[in-house]
Amino acid sequence: MACLRPDTMLKPVRDTTALLETTRAQWGGHQDLWVFGYASLIWRPEFEFDEHRMAMVRGWHRCFRMRSRVNRGTPDLPGLVFALVTGGSCRGMVYRIPRARANDELDRLWLREMPTGVYDPRWLPCDTAHGRVTALGFTLSRRSPSFLPHIPDEEMIKVLRHARGRYGTTLEYMVKTADALHARGMLDRELARLVRLARDAGLD
Repeated sequence: MACLRPDTMLKPVRDTTALLETTRAQWGGHQDLWVFGYASLIWRPEFEFDEHRMAMVRGWHRCFRMRSRVNRGTPDLPGLVFALVTGGSCRGMVYRIPRARANDELDRLWLREMPTGVYDPRWLPCDTAHGRVTALGFTLSRRSPSFLPHIPDEEMIKVLRHARGRYGTTLEYMVKTADALHARGMLDRELARLVRLARDAGLD
């Protein structure tokens, strides 16, 4: 499993507090806060919101190529989670958090999504049935050491079979994301292929 070699650097790779303050300043605090969810934020948002909509982001796609050494794996056996990577498009959900609660909810969201500062927070134009909104999304650079450009199916099966972290297994995370997308009528062909791969390997 060479491309999933352990990486014991679990300390923050950047100043996450500074990133939060930059993101907060970009938002400005003068309007409600929108957040874009493309994986676990769809089925486990863990923040209070007053409205949610299906949304499309162009120029980015959902990609199951990000190492997880804590939540869905360990340093010795990294798991995988989804990231938003350049190219293509992505269907997901946007959530509106009222301005009065947004600072507190943003703090909680940051603790969940940015403990090590791996993601690049971005303000993304999201098209919805009721117009475009600008929402905070958590993206991943292709240059990040946590990004895996290619994972052979044989290696993927090993990860799905064995990787487990503090929030559960990589397999469970993948299947819950697939189920959440299916329930909302969102098609992700690569994710559907990975679910079939897991089932063919007897992992469902």
